[in-house]
Amino acid sequence: EVQLVESGGGLVQAGGSLRLSCVASGFTFDDVAIGWFRLAPGKEREAVGCIRISDSSTYYADAVKGRFTIHSDNGKNTVYLRMNSLEPEDTALYDCAAGRDTGEKCERVAYSEWGQGTQVTVSA
Repeated sequence: EVQLVESGGGLVQAGGSLRLSCVASGFTFDDVAIGWFRLAPGKEREAVGCIRISDSSTYYADAVKGRFTIHSDNGKNTVYLRMNSLEPEDTALYDCAAGRDTGEKCERVAYSEWGQGTQVTVSA
């Protein structure tokens, strides 16, 4: 059974940091890309960034570039989203998702397996 479990969300003041984790199971970790997405009230889901596990190449959305970083611990089948300099606009439900690595950049992957999400709330 494919499973993705996020954790690490919470309430933080503006300017603070959080690290989200996404633990994957049920598939070969090296064969996928993992994406992070977020959904804020009244907005559409947006991509935050992603990582291709096979070569650790990453992509970041312009809104988070320079503040967020993604890395993987392949021994733990875990991908981390480190978020620094958080802003109230970063408040959202953060999901990780897995998609089969077809050799494309991770931002071009079709993400088909999703976790339940973890809430991040940034206070002003």
